[in-house]
Amino acid sequence: MNDRFLRALAAEPVDRTPVWIMRQAGRYLPEYRALKERHGFWELCTVPELTVEVTLQPIDRLGLDAAILFSDILVPLAAMGLEVEFRPGPVLPDPIRAASDLSRLGETEGCALYGRVAEAIGLLRRELDGKVPLIGFAGAPFTLATYAVEGGGSKSFSAIRALLFGDPATAHRLLERIAVAVLASLRAQIEAGVQAVQLFDSWAGLLGPDDYDRFARPYAERILGAIGDAGIPRIYFAPGASSCLERMRTLPVEAIGIDWRIPLGEARRRLEDRTVVQGNLDPGVLLGSREGIEERTAGILREARGAKGHVMNLGHGILPETPVENALAFVETVHRLSGQGGEQ
Repeated sequence: MNDRFLRALAAEPVDRTPVWIMRQAGRYLPEYRALKERHGFWELCTVPELTVEVTLQPIDRLGLDAAILFSDILVPLAAMGLEVEFRPGPVLPDPIRAASDLSRLGETEGCALYGRVAEAIGLLRRELDGKVPLIGFAGAPFTLATYAVEGGGSKSFSAIRALLFGDPATAHRLLERIAVAVLASLRAQIEAGVQAVQLFDSWAGLLGPDDYDRFARPYAERILGAIGDAGIPRIYFAPGASSCLERMRTLPVEAIGIDWRIPLGEARRRLEDRTVVQGNLDPGVLLGSREGIEERTAGILREARGAKGHVMNLGHGILPETPVENALAFVETVHRLSGQGGEQ
């Protein structure tokens, strides 16, 4: 098996820097768009055979070092009984806004939705046949609470802020309930066979460091610690939250994902090189020229020299407008330059 991704996360020597791309199975691929014309997004996430097809689409085409399960971070909220729609972005028509709303949240242990995800993972492990490792994932409790309270995306995030600062007791009760559901989701994925997991805290950047320590970090830490006995690598990624990097450095993880808003070298310094780093090319660079992609990628590889370990990725998900040939150029550049000692 190509296990350089797993070895890099264990801070072991690799022949070249491993690379995968967040949202690597998705809208920039014509084969994905063709499939999406016949099936809705939620169907792709919940019908195991379709999930497998989408997950595998970029692997051979781009030569990536890991596959990531095609799913959505809102699966635990749906498993708890909240209605989730995609129009095309996520919409929760009946959000959680008060303590009385918590009674609408159900338990998720053994739920059919998690069972379908687990079935897809089993099929994927057989299809991959050891070719590359499979990554599972979930949204962190604070991020899922933000969606549950806002009812979708937002510009001001006033509803979640009102709950956090106007009724923190209810906010913590909601975070506790979501943490249980997220942990159940990750345990189901691990039992089904994923070989690494990433916890996405996509909205943690809304919080300053002290509030990050109140509302986000404790719940992420609890989940990451609870799956430690599984013996697989754990990655934590909180884009836009570089002000909280010092608060992240003792999380029970093997790697911290870094977004493009902070130089990788600075992130390493602030993390004190306690973990492997993952990232952090600006996704927008892949909309430019091959020469620009190569130059910026080479710069990140230089910044990773001497790191405890490094997994190359974008600093966030690949943009839908990205030409496939540019994604391929990125992967090829990482392998070529790091294989030539460009990271040494």
